Amino acid sequence: MKTIKFPIIFLLLVLSNFLNAQKVDSWKKVDEMHEKKWQFLVDQSQLSPKEVELVKPIFMQYEKTVWKQHAKDREFFKAARNIKNNVKPNYAELNDRYADVELIQGQQFKNYHLKLRKVLSPESLFKYYKAERDFKRKLLQDFPSHGDHSER
Repeated sequence: MKTIKFPIIFLLLVLSNFLNAQKVDSWKKVDEMHEKKWQFLVDQSQLSPKEVELVKPIFMQYEKTVWKQHAKDREFFKAARNIKNNVKPNYAELNDRYADVELIQGQQFKNYHLKLRKVLSPESLFKYYKAERDFKRKLLQDFPSHGDHSER
């Protein structure tokens, strides 16, 4: 019995470490994306060094909040998709959750906007938001396409 316990415990430890490393690696990639986005925003919106100093903590806090909420919502929707084959998901609950997600995202952005408005001039804030839209557009353009959907 002891000879079986050791390999099982060892296997569980290795598996646990592997899964933990994947989670850390995933968050590292998210942090790298935040840094790339931040650098793009600074370059494109031509923030002054003082504005960079004031805006970066607001930006990072917002991005981390958005990603945490995204991960939480993703788990909910993923769990709803993984229901047994013979049982339909609760579409009313899914629809309500989708509406709640949109509302939460809007509230998060409004709070972000109010904080940015305190530290940036209206013109700088406009350039900053334009840079954010340009970053999203660039991401979508760089995203690999899975087939041509233009004929639909």
